[in-house]
Amino acid sequence: MAGEKKQGLQLLDFWVSPFGQRCRIALDEKGLPYEYLEQDDLLGNKSELLLHANPVHKKIPVLLHDGRPICESLLIVQYLDEAFPATPPATRTRARFWADYVDKKLYDCGTRLWKLNGDGHAQARTEMVEILRTLEGALGDGEFFGGEAFGFVDVALVPFTSRFLAYERFGELSVEKECPRLAAWAKRCAERPSVAKNLYPAEKVYEFICGMKKRLGIE
Repeated sequence: MAGEKKQGLQLLDFWVSPFGQRCRIALDEKGLPYEYLEQDDLLGNKSELLLHANPVHKKIPVLLHDGRPICESLLIVQYLDEAFPATPPATRTRARFWADYVDKKLYDCGTRLWKLNGDGHAQARTEMVEILRTLEGALGDGEFFGGEAFGFVDVALVPFTSRFLAYERFGELSVEKECPRLAAWAKRCAERPSVAKNLYPAEKVYEFICGMKKRLGIE
């Protein structure tokens, strides 16, 4: 509409969410200015803006582009990749396969690792090692998942590196021992300004998860 004020990019997010962090990293990697809108009460009364922007799932992250909502983190990163392209379509297609693998495998397994006990916990630990080794295989000998350039899969996976310490403590495993190349990749990523700016210390993330366990009554 003529004369309508453009709102630009706004991100509804929560500080410790790995899904929101990947959106922040993608925005910073592309040098896109945006307004960060922290949503602090995700377990209680959600903001009217969040409910209006994502009425179906009612969860973060949500990217608003001139007021138009894009929901779900991978869809947001894909949108940014298409709206502000830097890689050819064929490369993006392969990258999206591995980004989807991260969401379907790593996040779920990591949650089971701290939520379950007994056989369920043992199975989650075994799966976690397999998932990390599979991701290391996808990384290969490259500096990043796209080769020499930090790209889509790196953006999708790197927020979870701040949870590696939690995986190690809850799963009694060592990422560096099991997957040395993946651990080295995580350290390279941590040196990037976009990653250093948006990820929190692993110890703080671990303490947050311990707090969640306590709130949920999980021993």
